[in-house]
Amino acid sequence: MARGEDALARLTALVQADLEATNRAIVERMHSPVALIPQLAAHLVAAGGKRLRPLLTLAAARLCGYPAGGPRHVALAACVEFIHTATLLHDDVVDESALRRGQASANALFGNKASVLVGDFLFARAFQLMVEDGSLEVLRILSAASATIAEGEVLQLVTQNDLSTTEAQYLEVIEGKTAALFAAATRVGAVVADRPPREAEALDAYGRNLGIAFQLVDDALDYAAAQEALGKTVGDDFREGKITLPILVAFDRGGEPDRAFWRRTMEERAQEQADLAHAQALIARHDGIGETIRRAERYGAAALAALETFPRSEFRQALADVVEFCVSRAR
Repeated sequence: MARGEDALARLTALVQADLEATNRAIVERMHSPVALIPQLAAHLVAAGGKRLRPLLTLAAARLCGYPAGGPRHVALAACVEFIHTATLLHDDVVDESALRRGQASANALFGNKASVLVGDFLFARAFQLMVEDGSLEVLRILSAASATIAEGEVLQLVTQNDLSTTEAQYLEVIEGKTAALFAAATRVGAVVADRPPREAEALDAYGRNLGIAFQLVDDALDYAAAQEALGKTVGDDFREGKITLPILVAFDRGGEPDRAFWRRTMEERAQEQADLAHAQALIARHDGIGETIRRAERYGAAALAALETFPRSEFRQALADVVEFCVSRAR
């Protein structure tokens, strides 16, 4: 395994029993007498996924002293995974994605209507789990994150195909659509352990900065990775006209012929077969991938700094190692 994958494996091993309980809760809560719901949900479970967000909830709670086997962090880890999976289902419909985690996406197999409606079901299940936890603070954190995710996705839709999008707007998109759930997933760990606000804020900062770093790397990989490594069709962002940092860097540093290419392909959506390769070449020429990874490393460093609030422990080290996992995917 690569060093980053080793880090994720160590975190998984550290909370293995709780993760297994979380997986059981996920399967149990996916049950429905409406056969299509568990059928489509089973497709998602079979597609794999690293369960990164629920892992963060479990590890953050243990970092704060919540006992292994305690029911609250397990249920909330399942809740976090339901929110994440629901957004994936909806995103794949919006983006018309054919692949998810290297396999046919749910919308490609079951259709858009089923994907949207099962996504709604998973959101509803997530809110049931929040209510069952009984903490208004948990409900506030996770419901606010759910709203912020939707806002981030809508903002991405608004900025799509618009090369006047600023880097600040781009960061606002990824803070909403990705980092908000990372922050909520870690923050609730402090809440269930009844820790002071200072620790909840530190875990929020850790998760938020980690989430931004994670998405920056994802956006870089869309122009740099092989399809097998990425788990989705390479160049999806380009074909959909998504304005991400590699493009913003290449557009800003390029001359007028380069900018004319970007306007044609991203704003006018007049794309030809060779355009993706040319886009990758322009991004490479202007170090768009390198610049994006360097930004990700800075956010990763901020995530590590937030962990300094906590005493050294195997859980703090495991959460620190996850930063390496997120950033190393593009190396």
